[in-house]
Amino acid sequence: MSRKILKDDLIKVFEQIERLHVVVVGDVMLDNYWWGDVERISPEAPVPVVTLARRESRLGGAANVALNCRALGAKVTIASIVGNDADGALLTELAQKAGIQTDLIERSAYRPTTTKTRIISRSQQMLRLDAEKSEDLNTEEEHPFIDKVLRFLQINKPDVVIFEDYNKGVLKENVIVRITAHCRELNIVTAVDPKKRNFLAYKGVSIFKPNLKEVREGLNVPVETVNEESLRQVNDALSEALQHQITFITLSEKGVYYNDQHAAGIIPSHIRNIADVSGAGDTVIATASLIYAQTRSAALMAEISNLAGGLVCEQVGVVPIHKKLLLDEAVRCLT
Repeated sequence: MSRKILKDDLIKVFEQIERLHVVVVGDVMLDNYWWGDVERISPEAPVPVVTLARRESRLGGAANVALNCRALGAKVTIASIVGNDADGALLTELAQKAGIQTDLIERSAYRPTTTKTRIISRSQQMLRLDAEKSEDLNTEEEHPFIDKVLRFLQINKPDVVIFEDYNKGVLKENVIVRITAHCRELNIVTAVDPKKRNFLAYKGVSIFKPNLKEVREGLNVPVETVNEESLRQVNDALSEALQHQITFITLSEKGVYYNDQHAAGIIPSHIRNIADVSGAGDTVIATASLIYAQTRSAALMAEISNLAGGLVCEQVGVVPIHKKLLLDEAVRCLT
């Protein structure tokens, strides 16, 4: 930012997040972690034998975005479709225990709940097992889901709707178009964490937040040199296609780039002891959406969410941001 923010103003921003109501729409997942020890190689095949010590299930995908929003103090509702299975029931239960409203989670007989099972030994991920069906929703799933979400938005009028797209089928083009159009009618802030399949379907949203890999794939451009000029060209191409308000691109170890069509810049990352980058994008989109909804400042949004993404990378596994740690870090770096 071109100027420092006062500490009291920053504290007020964080306090007032509690007034916000967020709806997170997208692909939810159940992240399973199996921890164990490796002491020998299997006699059956040249693979390590893992003696399991403990197991844990956490909210992942769009559910992790919702968890991050809740951790920052906002009221949160998750809108998604899970399987009519034990994993779907567990995911819903974990969300409810975290204080996330699950009124808009639908159960489907046509797809399983997406799960990712990571096998970890000595803080190293050895294997990941995925169970999923990534085809778009069929009409029997899609139409009731859209109707339910639109009715909820009309009645509750949340402050923010976040679209969290993992290419698992919930955010098909018609779902995106119908919900974003209704949000514009209701003047609801919309933020998007896109993937390649529907990259250019999110027309007219408030915040469009791809990472650099997604930009290269979605626009089919190389972006070989990362600097303000190359990213300005990316912003221009995105603006022409989407007519959105703010471009916000995460640049991995190089930080983040923002452009609100009036001001733009690259905010460098801060030095961190990186343990695991899993879920960092979820934390960034959650933090960015809430800070922007509260302040309408793209620069402050970029600064604080850049700090949030770095902080969660210091922990192993997908974990939500810690509000006090983020506030303390923001006070240290921005005041």
